[in-house]
Amino acid sequence: MDKIGFIKKDIYNLECSVNEKLRNHDVELVTKYFMAEQKKNEAFYFKIEGDGHDRFSRCFWADATSRRAYGFYGDVVVFDTTFNTNRYDLTFAPMLGVNNHGQTIVLACAFLSKETTESFVWMFEEFKKAMPGGEPKTIITDQDAAMAIAISIAFPTTFHRLCIWHITSKFSVKLPRDAYKEYWREFQKAIWDTDNKDEFDAKWNIVVTKAGLTDHPWLSSMFDLRESWVPAYAPQFFAAGMSSSQRAEGSHGFFKQYISRRNSLMDFIIRFERALSHQREKELVADHVDTFEVAQCLLPMPMNKQMATLYTRTMFQKFEQELIQSTACFVELKTEYASKVVFDVSERKNWETRVAEVVYIKDSDHALCSCKRFEFVGIICKHILAVFRRDQIEYMPDKYILKRWKKTAKSGLVSDANGNEIKDCADPGLLIKRSTMSRLASDVV
Repeated sequence: MDKIGFIKKDIYNLECSVNEKLRNHDVELVTKYFMAEQKKNEAFYFKIEGDGHDRFSRCFWADATSRRAYGFYGDVVVFDTTFNTNRYDLTFAPMLGVNNHGQTIVLACAFLSKETTESFVWMFEEFKKAMPGGEPKTIITDQDAAMAIAISIAFPTTFHRLCIWHITSKFSVKLPRDAYKEYWREFQKAIWDTDNKDEFDAKWNIVVTKAGLTDHPWLSSMFDLRESWVPAYAPQFFAAGMSSSQRAEGSHGFFKQYISRRNSLMDFIIRFERALSHQREKELVADHVDTFEVAQCLLPMPMNKQMATLYTRTMFQKFEQELIQSTACFVELKTEYASKVVFDVSERKNWETRVAEVVYIKDSDHALCSCKRFEFVGIICKHILAVFRRDQIEYMPDKYILKRWKKTAKSGLVSDANGNEIKDCADPGLLIKRSTMSRLASDVV
């Protein structure tokens, strides 16, 4: 060994030096690629920055399709930074959304060399410059202190929801083994089977006291953050039905089919674009189906037929399930005009009795339900539907039909901050051409 002349650390240093040189060359290629994309479509947005020492630090980009999508579906954003997929160990940070078919879509992407508050603020500010419209209503992330501070700075009016799946998955690690085995089911009931803040607080305190964990630091910190992750505390904030960033992790699994940790930046972007085109093709297929087909109705009711023509197939199926379940609701009237309606419903999945209350003002067709499904998901709940059926309201009032779930969600112009229209990519692809030709042929017939 003494005669070799170098040690393992020397090899590591050499590899770092080579990677640094490759990275700088790689950045030149990426910059040229982004400029070429911008030349093809001026709505392509990107920003690349160094660290002041001629070294790449971070970049952000969003193409025209993503920017237009934010104009239609920018109410909820999922952000995750757990995807390292390149030889330089840069963090890949996609910002994702959900379209009118319930599919995951990419709104923007970034590479970050550091996961600091300053880096996140920079990325969020670039995101705001690129995207039409205002801040999202809700942003869902995992638990990260630097990220939380950055969100409060860049998105002061946005509700920051912590991923409930990440938090609940830590119970088995953070709690003593015996306490977890004995009390985990009770923690689950406190988290998922409570309808209001007071009920959650009471159940949580009971199980924590029974388990002898009143002084447990992690549980105490999670209780302090309960407004950010417990369903009973935030049902009124629209999140397109999402309470978890698992959607981002699902996308990671999809993109990993195309991407390797040995990729250079340029390799990554080329492979990522290929994966993205496959993802968008699925959206176009769903658009095509909804354009030429109307979903079959299980219930021959005017409201069901109305929503079959308006909603995308995926969202209509969710609505129809609520309509079917509304037949099981028992209604008790309290007053004539501003009635408080109490439902006593047995949930089949756990055979527990759940109670929901609807306050319904008949003169204005305005209803509020304690389950908050409409506020959280954007689809009317079975409890309000039962009230509509009782009062013989045959068609859904417009106020309860969100455009983002309709087949026509992507209709209309989308403009940037300067008033310039953001047009989609110049070559819309074979599927769009086929859809257009089919529509023209249909008109001819």
